[in-house]
Amino acid sequence: FFCAVWAMSRAGVDMGRVINTRVGLQSQLTENKNVMKELELLDADATVYKLVGPLLVKQDCVEAKTNVQKRIDFIDKEVKRSDETISSLEKQQDAKRREMVDVRQKAAQG
Repeated sequence: FFCAVWAMSRAGVDMGRVINTRVGLQSQLTENKNVMKELELLDADATVYKLVGPLLVKQDCVEAKTNVQKRIDFIDKEVKRSDETISSLEKQQDAKRREMVDVRQKAAQG
């Protein structure tokens, strides 16, 4: 019984960590999509500057769009991976919850 409680608690801690990560990823994804919308408004020959440390570095507009799209793709994959992990942890919690109910019922019966 205590092992099931501990495992369920551990899954809850892991779930909180993954959810926090997912929230951060979702924020980054929204920010990058907004950047892409802004870049789409520019002409192909427009000058774009990228902040690198304390410096603004000139960057080709097409290159900037490509880099932002790669970031969006990467973050999107990480969000999907987080969703899969959350789903898996929910299943683990449900299984441990059922296990705890079964142990309690058996203890109450005998």
